[in-house]
Amino acid sequence: MLITQLKDKDTIRSLTAGKKVFIINCHGCREVYFPLEEAADLQTELASAGQVCGVVTTDYICNPENMELRFSKYKEQIEAADLVMVFSCGVGVQTVAAYLEEKTVLAGCDTVRLPGAQGVTPLEYDCGQCGECYLNLTGGICPITACSKSLVNGQCGGAKHGKCEVDSDMECGWERIYRRLEKIGRLDALNCPTQIRNYATDDEV
Repeated sequence: MLITQLKDKDTIRSLTAGKKVFIINCHGCREVYFPLEEAADLQTELASAGQVCGVVTTDYICNPENMELRFSKYKEQIEAADLVMVFSCGVGVQTVAAYLEEKTVLAGCDTVRLPGAQGVTPLEYDCGQCGECYLNLTGGICPITACSKSLVNGQCGGAKHGKCEVDSDMECGWERIYRRLEKIGRLDALNCPTQIRNYATDDEV
């Protein structure tokens, strides 16, 4: 099981300042927990500032075929947006980022693991549910699950020909992150100092 909790509002405000935002709410797992009221209040604030150019509330965006069908009618609004803000678990954010590969896609939530059975996603994307999501700094590619060593501060230097030194069948996660950030014009994100990860977020839930 998992829950999603809203990221710090000041952080979201700084990421969206002066930008046109398309908002995606995923309620597929809301029977577990989704910060409905907090997310709605923040989105109302952004809308009042004239920043929101579209909102879609759906479920299970981790299913790419379902997601593509539902998003097709919002194509013009998404194209008009400077960025897309996704309120979902980390899997949903990664799915949208892969689908909108030339658009900045940001996570509005952190994902926290709870004891119990996990749901099944039809995708290869994974979420570490670490309670401290890095997707906003890494172009929608999770460094915890895309890197064999779960490095959050860059490549280890051991990759060869774009492949991980731990698993030669695995593409280096940080090379993927670099290419993604370069494509969306956000290489400056790599200049942001990464704070030491708070591993206690897993244990304190």
